[in-house]
Amino acid sequence: MALTAEGRKAFYRAYELRMDTRQTVARWAQVYRGAGREGLKKAGRAGRKPQLQEQDRKRLIERLREGPEALGYETPLWTCPRVAHLIQEEFGVSYHAGHVWKILIGLGWSPQRPTGRARERNEEAIRTWKKKTWPAIKKKRAGKGARSSSSTKAD
Repeated sequence: MALTAEGRKAFYRAYELRMDTRQTVARWAQVYRGAGREGLKKAGRAGRKPQLQEQDRKRLIERLREGPEALGYETPLWTCPRVAHLIQEEFGVSYHAGHVWKILIGLGWSPQRPTGRARERNEEAIRTWKKKTWPAIKKKRAGKGARSSSSTKAD
């Protein structure tokens, strides 16, 4: 099969993109024969169009910076369900809480996890317990009938 000038361009383009050139060019040729040049144009975006417009996204960033307390929450921690609630209240757009993280990443916000430590924690007492109390408990346990790794069972 002889390649036309357009076919050669397509072949070299596929080669540059490191595609499986024979299959790619064959597929492109089939589309070209069926739909012509229009068929080879870009397909467009996949999936639904975003429901929040650019000005909505800017307003969302402003509202996120105000903090969740401004929306009536007691703690200063944004969670995906809270952000979904904010978007619903502010823009009338419903997003599943499990998908809100994609919006946040698109806005340049990164997911954070709280450390999960009590604010009332006494770091000095914890260090003391780890250095003194825990080793003492460990020694008592090892001395009470625990077998050492060097002892062997008699046959």
